[in-house]
This record gives sequence, structure tokens and C-alpha cells, in this order.
Amino acid sequence: MRTPDDPPWDVYLTGTVFLDIVFTGLDSAPVRGTESWARGMGSSPGGVANMATALARLGLRTCLAAAFGDDHYGEYCWDTLEQGEGIDLSPSRTVPGWHSPVTVSMAYDGERTMVSHGHEPPPEEPAHPSPATALKRRPPGADLPPCPPRARAAVASLTPGRGAPWIARAARGGTRIFGDVGWDDTGAWDLAALPDLRHCEAFLPNAEEAMRYTRTDCPRAAAHALTEHVPVAVVTLGAEGAYAVDRRTGENASVPAIDVEALDPTGAGDVFVAGFVTGSLAGWPLADRLAFAGLTAALSVQEFGGSLSAPGWTEIGAWWRKVRSVEGQDPAALRRYEFLAELVPQEPARPWPLRRAVPTIGFRRSA
Repeated sequence: MRTPDDPPWDVYLTGTVFLDIVFTGLDSAPVRGTESWARGMGSSPGGVANMATALARLGLRTCLAAAFGDDHYGEYCWDTLEQGEGIDLSPSRTVPGWHSPVTVSMAYDGERTMVSHGHEPPPEEPAHPSPATALKRRPPGADLPPCPPRARAAVASLTPGRGAPWIARAARGGTRIFGDVGWDDTGAWDLAALPDLRHCEAFLPNAEEAMRYTRTDCPRAAAHALTEHVPVAVVTLGAEGAYAVDRRTGENASVPAIDVEALDPTGAGDVFVAGFVTGSLAGWPLADRLAFAGLTAALSVQEFGGSLSAPGWTEIGAWWRKVRSVEGQDPAALRRYEFLAELVPQEPARPWPLRRAVPTIGFRRSA
């Protein structure tokens, strides 16, 4: 669906890249004063890298602006995203003497507990990249790209009480903004405190966040209330799936979740957003976008790690072919995903299997 006049990038995003270390196979939450042993472990780029990887694996030309430490963690994350996933990092930078942010995630009973550590990177004048960035990442004499670059869409994490100037600039340039949000630690839950919401085409909170922001006691009522502030509201309902309303077309859609055995839910919300953005850029009906987003999230939780658990089209195609071959499937449920038949590749669209989270970083390469 791309045309010669389209921007060079399908999606632009910016944020913090973490190194994620994920422990799985825990029988329960760690107990104070005791030692817990996990049956599984994986390491992968995390934070905004979850979203960037999920988008890239769905075939979207993805551009990421982020700071990377000049330690081994930073090198690993940069190389994994740029070389392994084909993500454009030209707006990104390496910060000398700054260590990479780290998150340790513990997954158990379908939930997770996280501990993170990191510091804000020092500011950098865009016209004067640091020596480490210029030496390692950019050819001599290369100019920095405009920030934000021209893109068909952008994913923005909205922060209560604070706006991000790049969001307004991107929207003025014709970029479609898809906004998500984290927990409001202030407890105010005031939509007026999200100044960039007015630039968004779609807003994708979870059920608890949506109800708190709209002062409603029903996620579906919350979704309808949110369309007074943004054209498309998508509310995720956990094990119940998701519900969405499009004010412009009058569409509303409810899609149940796919029942899977979750190994690690890290990054599933980011994968859901990536799936919804993909369907939106492709011009699919609202229900198809919602079903696709839920499917990609369901596939992701069956693998270790956040970013590297994101499915590609090869896995989506394998799921579609397998699920149709299982006897006793609900015909109505299969019809919900029939739109995949003309989309999934007959042959693997990229090398198989996809790169997954690794237990550790820095294995010596054999000669």
C-alpha cells in the first residue's frame, strides 16, 4: 500500500531502551529473606525496543530515536535492533560513560514483577553528536536526520502533566499518532493532564486506566467516553480481549482474547499496539485490527523476553494454518480471523526461526 510519495518511514518512535533480564518458571513471587530459583531466563532489549521490534517484525519500516550506553549492554541492544531487526537508528546516539538502563522481570502465574535501574542520559545538542556516536554509528560528514523524521505513523507514550513537543510537530507534518499511557502515579487521572492526547488518532489504555480517566465503572463505557477526546479509543481487557470504538466511522468492535499458556507477558501490551498500528496503516476494518492486535500479543506471551518474543508474519501464518487444521474449532471464531488468509505468506517471509532472547550476553564466538 506504500506509494512513491509516502514518507520514508512507516513508524517513528522514541523512548528509553533497557536491557531486560527476564526470569520465568517461578512458582510464586519472591519472598523477603529467601532465595528463589527460576527454571528459565532470557535477556533482550526492552523498554521502547519492545515496540520497535514488534513493528519491524510486522514489516513496518521503523525508525527509533534513543540513547544507548557505551557499555556491553548498550552495544548488544544496538546491534540486536539495527542488524538483527533492521530498525533505523540514525536519530539515536551512543552516550560515553553512561551505563545502560536495566530491568529485571520475574514472571509467574501469568503476571510479572519488575525492578529497574537507570539514569537520565545527559542532553546532546542535535547538531553536535558526541564523539562516540559520530565515531561508531555515523559516517564521517553525515548529517543528522530531521527529528522527528517524516513517517506515516508514530507511537507516543503520553506522560501525565507533561507534553512532548515532537508529537505536535509530527502531527502537523501529517503523521498519525497512536498514544498509550502508563499508570498515573499522581493519582489525579485527569485527561486534561495529557496535553498531547489532542494530537492522537487513537488512544490505547488498559481497562483500569480507561475507567479511572473517564470516571466510569465499565470498560466499554470508558471507551465511548474517550471518543469525546480522541477519534479512536481501544481498551484492552486482559483475558477478556479488547473493545474499541471509532467515532469517525461509528464502528465498535469487541474481540475475545485467544486462550494460550503464557510463559512471559513482558511486552505483550507493546505487541498489541504494534498489531493495531499495522492494521490501521493497512486500512483494515476496526474488528480486524483488534483481532490482529490480540493475536500478535497472544503469540508473544508464549516466548521469553519482551522485544524478541514479538511474532513475525511467518509465525502468524503458521498459527493460521495450524488452527484451521485442529478439529472441533468454533466456526465463528475461525471466521473472525479469515482476513488472514490473503495476508499470510505461503513461504517464510524472513529467516526461521526468529531470533529469541538469550540466557546471557557475551558468549565467545567459536573460530
